[in-house]
Amino acid sequence: MTKANESKPLVAGLAGFGTVGGGLARLLKENADIIRRRTGRVIVVKRVLVRNAQKARNVPLPEGAELTTDPAALTDDPDIDVLVELIGGIDQARALIDRALDQGKHIVTANKALLAEEGLALFQKAERKKRILRYEASVAGAIPIVQALKESLTGNRIESLMGILNGTSNYILSEMTSNGLDFDVALRQAQELGYAEADPTLDIDGHDAAHKLILLIRLAYGVNYPYTALSVRGIRGLSSLDIRLAREFGYRIKLIGQVREVRCPEGRDCRDDGPIRLEAGVFPALVHHTFLLARVGGVYNAARVEANAAGALFFHGRGAGDLPTAGAVLADLMAVAREERPNNTGFVGRDLPKAAIVPPEEWRSCYYVRVMVQDAPGVLRDISGCMAAEGISVAQMIQKTDEGHGVPLVFMTHETSAQAMSDALQRTVDAGLLKEPAVYFRVL
Repeated sequence: MTKANESKPLVAGLAGFGTVGGGLARLLKENADIIRRRTGRVIVVKRVLVRNAQKARNVPLPEGAELTTDPAALTDDPDIDVLVELIGGIDQARALIDRALDQGKHIVTANKALLAEEGLALFQKAERKKRILRYEASVAGAIPIVQALKESLTGNRIESLMGILNGTSNYILSEMTSNGLDFDVALRQAQELGYAEADPTLDIDGHDAAHKLILLIRLAYGVNYPYTALSVRGIRGLSSLDIRLAREFGYRIKLIGQVREVRCPEGRDCRDDGPIRLEAGVFPALVHHTFLLARVGGVYNAARVEANAAGALFFHGRGAGDLPTAGAVLADLMAVAREERPNNTGFVGRDLPKAAIVPPEEWRSCYYVRVMVQDAPGVLRDISGCMAAEGISVAQMIQKTDEGHGVPLVFMTHETSAQAMSDALQRTVDAGLLKEPAVYFRVL
């Protein structure tokens, strides 16, 4: 920080005054002394952009701030040093950030959807304009995973990263596991408590976690992994029967975001991709109850990083909420106040190369498989034959009592490919063995 700026306030324009914006206003007041001591400056909000300036608000505006409905009042005001974007969405937020960068302003945002789907152009523009673009609050709320990957672990090669990146889905799965709730009941409860939106699509279909995973891949590996190339499967309609059966095997079902390095298979020509490819996706998975990830409950988030120098690291904390997320926004603002200028993506001075991607059908994993069949002689033999025909070895199997719509047969397999699993289950369908579609999940 230069001497000239030690006494000059950092002036912010705040776009959006919802849950996180209200939390930020509270922290700016409560932590004013800490902010001043740790940055040498005060942070003031000059204007707050809202859709409706007449709307009654439960949280007081930041001291001295005025409401506006005009985006230009933030982007074009020469007194404003930094734009804090908390409106969410893509089109309006992109236009706002784009204009603010043109006007020479730094950016702090919590917008994972925008950064995951269209962020590279904004990062490149920020670099050209020599502006800071910080986004710690966009991934996992209060957990400082962005900062860790961008700075603390920059001397490491990241071998894998997996985590619980969506608090809403984790709350639903926790309630189904601990209290025996059906999916629809747990979802409705999450909505009543304010953990889930009226339209929960982004959360329960895995897209929110996928946006966050894309940002983490970009930081961990320095590649552009297109959001449209990411394999995404959510938890919509997950059966409480599978929750119970997974527990019998000693597992918990969690919505996992994962990326890991996969070396080129022996005998395969991977010259176009290089020796290392990335396997990445969002999916429900069985996690053994002894693992820390299995014990992450409620709306909490967690991330486990395997690095070649640091080894295994585990990050755990609140993944959403007014103060946890606002605290991450404030930390970014304080870094701007100190004029810290980290590279915005984690890799400076060049375009990010496109990721070498392992196609989902090549993923290798152990699997949990549940099929509903008729209680008749030979069915187990026939199902096992379909598995064996695709080279799948069964590690464990249990048969439960008739559920009224068929008898559940549950298999735990040894490691196999996703393609082999898909083909084996198609064989069971073609043979007319199933009373309803099979359910299968990866086992971590």
